[in-house]
This record gives sequence, structure tokens and C-alpha cells, in this order.
Amino acid sequence: MQIHFTKYQGTGNDFILLDNRLGNYSSLHQQDVARLCDRRFGIGADGLMLVENSPAADFKMVYYNSDGNVSSMCGNGGRCISAYAQEIGIIEEKTIFEAIDGLHEAIIKPELVSLKMIEVIEIMSIENDFVLNTGSPHYVRFVEDVDSLDVFAMGRQIRYSERFKAEGINVNFVQIMDQGISVRTYERGVEAETYSCGTGVVASSIIASSMKLKNIPEVSVSTPGGPLMVRFEQIGKQHFQNIWLSGKAEKVFEGHIQISR
Repeated sequence: MQIHFTKYQGTGNDFILLDNRLGNYSSLHQQDVARLCDRRFGIGADGLMLVENSPAADFKMVYYNSDGNVSSMCGNGGRCISAYAQEIGIIEEKTIFEAIDGLHEAIIKPELVSLKMIEVIEIMSIENDFVLNTGSPHYVRFVEDVDSLDVFAMGRQIRYSERFKAEGINVNFVQIMDQGISVRTYERGVEAETYSCGTGVVASSIIASSMKLKNIPEVSVSTPGGPLMVRFEQIGKQHFQNIWLSGKAEKVFEGHIQISR
């Protein structure tokens, strides 16, 4: 099978994009996706996304982690697929698209792509740490020096703990800075630290604002892959709405690849 692909990245979180509106790639298997995402034997990416037709929106986003399994919502992926949909002529500057967690709005500008996320309605405390769902499940831990951490070892320990190993969880380590927060994330499905995680940045910003930053409605976030901005409205102790994730989403390259079955 020959595949025409486009690769995008959002603050270092990189994705393979395929236009599947004609169903050309519906027969891809888990091992095919994993091979395409492999950084030595494939294109290399944190995940792969299909653009498909949707009766309810401009298009449908189908997201696979780099292990080839269908995953929950990806914030940076949602920003990248919106930019890609604009590139291939589905949309112009604004869109509403369908994802696994419902409908999302996005605004696409040359230097900034903003994505509206689902509401957060519950935050759970585990000792001094926090768990919440921002489209994907996230664990948030505050640390004094995020740059010195072994994120792979510490994140893996939490992700594969007895409590979370069955379904998995993304693990975020957050440091409060003079101007916002700094976040590093271990992602399930990738099973490693990624340069950035959109839903993790949203989770970290909400917790940091409500617990550490005196409920500021807009948080500047530093990640290993670059800066992001999160803004939201808090309407209850654990209820956040009108959540927007903003940052760059850029095309890296496109091409063709042949996969054998």
C-alpha cells in the first residue's frame, strides 16, 4: 500500500496526517500505524491522525498513539489536524470538528492555532497530587526543579502503578515559574516523555491556577518543545469551561511511503 502523508508538529509534539475522506487508509492495522510512527523504521511521530468525513462537523479526527492503538483526545494533535484541514481545503480560518471526546472548535492563523477543549468537571486529589480529565486522563505533580527530573522513570512508575496500569494515565511534572509554569510530560501510548502534551498542559494549567497561582484565567506554559498558552473560565471549585489551548502548529514535510502487508 502506498501512503501519501503530511507531517506536522505542535511545540515538538509530532504527528503523521492522512486524508482518509475516501477511505483509502481505513484498512490500516495497529502494526501498520506503529511502523509508520517508528523513528528508525518509519516516518517517526508521537501519533498518527486520520481526517475523515463527519455528518456532524467539518471533519472527524481519528487519533492513534505511536503504539498503533486508538487513543483519547490529543490537544496538540487537534491543533495540528486543524491546520492540516485548512491546508487541504476543508476549512478556512475557523472550524468545528469531531473527536473521540466530542466536538471541538478551532481558529487557525498563520502563527497561532487555538483549540477549544472539553469542560473539566472533576478534580481528584491523591495526597499532594491531582488527577483530572481534559479529554485524556492526567496526573499532575508539582516539583521544585522540573529540569533535573528523570521524567521517564518517575512517569513510568506512576503510569504503571497498581492504580493506573490497566487504563494508563499521562503524568505531568509542573514547576511554578515567575511567568507561568514549566511542564514535562510522560505520555501513555508513547510510553516516553514527549516534547509537549496539549491535554497535559491544559490539566497542569488548571491545577496550577486553582492551587498555586491565585486563580489567574490565563497561564503561560513552557514545555521542552516550546511555549503554549491556556485560558479558561472557572465557574466552580472543580468546574472549568471555555478552555482554549493556543500555540504554533507547523507543517514539517510531506511525502509518500510504501508499506507491505
